[in-house]
Formats: sequence, C-alpha cells, structure tokens
Amino acid sequence: MSFPFNPHDRLIVVDAELEGPTGGGVLRLALDTGATSTVINEAALMAAGYDPTLAPGHVQVTTGSGVEYVPLVPVSRLKALGQERISFPVLCHTLPPSAGVDGVLGLDFFRGLTLTVDFRLGQITLA
Repeated sequence: MSFPFNPHDRLIVVDAELEGPTGGGVLRLALDTGATSTVINEAALMAAGYDPTLAPGHVQVTTGSGVEYVPLVPVSRLKALGQERISFPVLCHTLPPSAGVDGVLGLDFFRGLTLTVDFRLGQITLA
C-alpha cells in the first residue's frame, strides 16, 4: 500500500493516528530517518490523555540546542503508513509552533520493514 506525499515540500509529512486513555486524534508527523526515536509533541500527548510527568522513564536525547532528558511515554496505539504499533514508546518533547508538525516518525517505527520513498512519484511505501 502506498501513501502520497508532496516531494516538493520542505518536509515529508504523514498522517498518524494516536490513541490514548481519554481519546485520540490524527497527528501530522515528519518522516525523519535521521531520528532514532519517534517524538510526539507534549500537547498532542496530553490531549489524548497521557501525563508526561507520570512517564515510567526518561531518555537522554541530543537536540540542536543541547542534551536534554525527556519522558519516554508508552502510547496505547500509533498507526501510520498502514502500520500499527501497540504499547509503543515515544519521546515526549515540546516542539516550537514554527515546526508545523506534531512530531517526527523515527527509525524505531520503521525497523524490520522496507521503507520506500519515491520522490519521482511522490509515494511512500512501508511493508
């Protein structure tokens, strides 16, 4: 199954469905093969009913502004590009509004699968 994207945009953005304790919604996540982990904005996690202060652990991450410790939040369900992850740990981080996305879909989501990004056709396949 292939999913369209605009190959001329600044980022490759995919829709993802997040499910939480009190609800869920559709997120816009940047496909980022340079990110080892999936990151979801704190506001989006809280809207779905997650409390980052109750996260079972924190992880050290290196960002453009330095090294930070961020909550590792196991989400009930995250679905993107036709693939679904259950009890999937994501990093919770505050993104600036200028980012224009709700987070990044990192390598942890793609492991064990074949990711094809076709810039000529503007299609992504994950199988």
